[in-house]
Amino acid sequence: MPHTPSLSSSRNQSDVSESAVKLQRLVMGRSTDDPEKKIPNRRLKDVEICVPISYGTISFWLGRKASESQSHKWTVFVRGATNEDLGVVIRRAVFQLHPSFNNPMRVLDSPPFELSESGWGEFEIAITLYFHSDVCDKQLDLFHHLKLYPEDESGPQSTKKPVVVESYNEIVFPDPLDSFFARVKDHPAVIVPRLPASFNLPAPVPIENAKEKKRGDTKDHPLNQWFVNFSEADELLKLATARQQVIMAFLPNLFLV
Repeated sequence: MPHTPSLSSSRNQSDVSESAVKLQRLVMGRSTDDPEKKIPNRRLKDVEICVPISYGTISFWLGRKASESQSHKWTVFVRGATNEDLGVVIRRAVFQLHPSFNNPMRVLDSPPFELSESGWGEFEIAITLYFHSDVCDKQLDLFHHLKLYPEDESGPQSTKKPVVVESYNEIVFPDPLDSFFARVKDHPAVIVPRLPASFNLPAPVPIENAKEKKRGDTKDHPLNQWFVNFSEADELLKLATARQQVIMAFLPNLFLV
């Protein structure tokens, strides 16, 4: 039975400074096995695939000449925490905006998973992530509050320095299918343990329409200079990976029975 995501700790960064990183781990349920497959996928027990993500908003004040109803331009996004392409795991992102917007439900079927709008008010944005069939058949719901004004509202607003709010999460997929593991094991957006050299994985199967999809990383993104640097989180993830390596060394059998 798939279980609901569980949270172990959280972090919400509301400015561009680099503070201590607390990891929020969202543990997803398993994908459903396809009984019609001639060669069924196998599950790797006690193995976790981890996908670090960041989601949030970057908003710019458009200045005194802007209309009252269009005072700010903002972008909401879901990105890899190290700006890598998340399309290898996420197949669709749905952003639910305020009902006052035209077409408030925005659906993106390829990375980068982001959209830009303009307006004057702050509101909560619901973000729903859907994963590829070999990853997980349970959606992940996230919520983010659009912030247009800086914490210190006593000083003058600037058109050059945006208001940045980002949250860091790790999406964890326990006991993954071996086909999923084989497909993402060398992808820079994904953290996986090293399996024993004697272990044979199936040939990786690319995701559908992979060649038709646009480049999904955000390394050359025009807002890249404002993204929060999660380098400290990277170090914590390396420690988590090392712990996984120790666990793998003592596993007598990698497959779930």
